[in-house]
Parts: sequence; C-alpha cells; structure tokens
Amino acid sequence: MSTTGSGRGPPAGVPTLTEVVPWPGQAPVAPPTPTASNLLAATAPTAPTAPTAPTAPTVAPTAPPTVSPAAPINEAQLVQRVLVDLQRQIDLMLEVRLREALAPVLARATDALIRDARKELTSALHDAVARAVAQELARRENR
Repeated sequence: MSTTGSGRGPPAGVPTLTEVVPWPGQAPVAPPTPTASNLLAATAPTAPTAPTAPTAPTVAPTAPPTVSPAAPINEAQLVQRVLVDLQRQIDLMLEVRLREALAPVLARATDALIRDARKELTSALHDAVARAVAQELARRENR
C-alpha cells in the first residue's frame, strides 16, 4: 500500500479533482482574481534588457484565498441523493436488460402472429372467392 507522503501521484485509473464544486447550501468559492501588481509581476521580463543593478521586487506576496469551512453534511440529504442516483442507475440497467431479454421473445411472438394471421386471411379469402364464383355460376344457370 502506498502512503500519503510518498510523493507519487494517484494511479492512472483514479480521477483527480480539477475544480472546486461547492456542497449544496455552501457559498461558492471564487478563484483568486488577478490584481494589478500580480499582472505586472507576471508580464515583467525575467532578464533585464540593459545592464542595470538588480532591484528588490516591489510586489508583495498575496495571501492564499481563505476557504470557508465546509458546511456540515446532512446525512438524510446525502442518503436521499445516493438513493435517487442509485434508482436512476437501476432503472437504466433494468430497461436495458428487459429489452435484451424481451426482444427475442417478442420477435418469435410476432412471427407466430403473422403466420396465424396469414393462414386466417388465406382461408377467409379462399372462402370469399369460392362464394363469389358459386354465386356467379348460379346466376348463369338461372338465365
């Protein structure tokens, strides 16, 4: 196991935090805004262009931004959010699995329904044509 003081970064598969996301009910923490002195220090050349005597920097270091203490975690809200997220995931997984399981069953049922409907339609059409021919022959004999 690695220790926290080993100096190595996280393993390749572990995501790292890239932004600060405030907890609900907590005021968002704004990133530090650049000041004029910070901008001047950042854009100043690192090496003098003419031979001059080095001067002491005039930019005072800025204090790190203060972070407000985290709001206390409401356990009931946390449990509720986890359950809602879990329910969403279960619903999606159930829908996918049901589609996979029902697709072949519904395809077989549809094929059987089409076969039965064709048989009935063929029989009904055969009977209708036979009656029509019989009626026409009966008319011709009566003439």
